[in-house]
Amino acid sequence: MSAVPRPEKQTGRFRRMLDRLSSSQEDLHCTELQEDTHAVGCTPISACDDRQVVKVTGTLRTVTLRPRAGVPALEAELFDGTAPLDVVWLGRRSIAGIEPGRKLIASGRISMSHGRRVLFNPKYELRPLGQE
Repeated sequence: MSAVPRPEKQTGRFRRMLDRLSSSQEDLHCTELQEDTHAVGCTPISACDDRQVVKVTGTLRTVTLRPRAGVPALEAELFDGTAPLDVVWLGRRSIAGIEPGRKLIASGRISMSHGRRVLFNPKYELRPLGQE
């Protein structure tokens, strides 16, 4: 006998509440970031391919000053709940508002470097502090 696949039911309010209670804090944060990505019409970072022009959003996890070829470079890791993205501003030592925990929208052309997605000198928009 083969099992007959059942159509998927929409989850009820009680089931969603149980899922939230049994999820870890990190899982909840990832889910919230993914919902935010869809709400503002951005591409999930995990769906971004090499050389693709994208608009992504997420939260900055880390911000560091790391010189590249003798030129200062401000690097930040953007995370949207699906994958990390390195955002690099060449020739900059700091940018007002670019700090860990801040949400932003960035757009530009993705490139791959050492197996990681990188966005160099993106156009960006800081999300209002009240939405965090």
